[in-house]
Amino acid sequence: MKALVYNGPGQKDWVEKEKPGIQKPTDVIVKITKTTICGTDLHILKGDVPAVTPGRTLGHEGVGIVEEVGNAVVNFKPGDPVLISCVTSCGKCANCKRQLYAHCSDGGWILGHLIDGTQAEYVRIPHGDNSLYPIPEGADEEALVMLSDIMPTGLEIGVQYGRVKPGDTIAIVGAGPVGMSVLLTAQFYSPGRIIMVDMDLARLELAKQFGATDTVQVGSEDAVEKIMAMTDGNGVDVAIEAVGVPATFDICQKIVSAGGNVANVGVHGTPVELHIEELWIKNINISMGLVSTNTTPMLLKTLGAGKVDPGRLVTHRFALDKIIDAYEVFGNAAREKAMKVILNA
Repeated sequence: MKALVYNGPGQKDWVEKEKPGIQKPTDVIVKITKTTICGTDLHILKGDVPAVTPGRTLGHEGVGIVEEVGNAVVNFKPGDPVLISCVTSCGKCANCKRQLYAHCSDGGWILGHLIDGTQAEYVRIPHGDNSLYPIPEGADEEALVMLSDIMPTGLEIGVQYGRVKPGDTIAIVGAGPVGMSVLLTAQFYSPGRIIMVDMDLARLELAKQFGATDTVQVGSEDAVEKIMAMTDGNGVDVAIEAVGVPATFDICQKIVSAGGNVANVGVHGTPVELHIEELWIKNINISMGLVSTNTTPMLLKTLGAGKVDPGRLVTHRFALDKIIDAYEVFGNAAREKAMKVILNA
């Protein structure tokens, strides 16, 4: 089979690789039909995730068709269409019992990280019964790919960890795919005002279409000064960081109100400066984490009911064997006006 392989910082190749097989009775082999590229993959290629070693197949999102199942798998059979979760969960360990699937003792985020991932023609999914979801008949598979990672990430780590409540004023710093997922899912909780912050004017215009009430363009205006003025000097109830660089985290800690929440969603590869000398007196909470995907069943229901349409995030489509071209587009998102790309096998 063919797969997109990481060969060290800045190096990737579309190569021939051995097709995965069943290793444990709980494994499922999936033939990929659609996958995508995540901002985390770009962080890996920058060298920000040293646990990813050369030779690893990247990718942790996608949908496909079950090709083969281990003899302990009971929920799936060959031919079943499935949604792949970015997080693998055994369903039995102490962390899984409290729905902290991100820290499963035999799973968590391992696809495209510690084991071969989904940017390939086939992928092995450990603990398939707990790490795959059946695809409802007639569902939009492009929209479903967004439910592998970015939608539950935005909801769990941005909105829920940020404790968004009805009437809140919230700011989302970063209008990329994850920031847009925060924007879409925050509206489940009816915040009064949603301020989207980014450097890219095109993305800010798109954010307005998706429900942002206000936008701030970093670079053309001082984001902190503008947001403080917009909130009568009080700051926002929830500041959500969705980029993963020190500058955007710094904006969040400067605009959060007394009693507010800072929710860090971005993947950081370098340290940030925490202004605890200013924050300790403000009674704020700072949260961060890796998605557990415990909200995926709920998101599947909202998608099926037409309450959310993450398929609108897809801007570009490529054949799977054109994945190098897709990386070029996704890695230059501002120039290419790219949000999410879909790779069709």
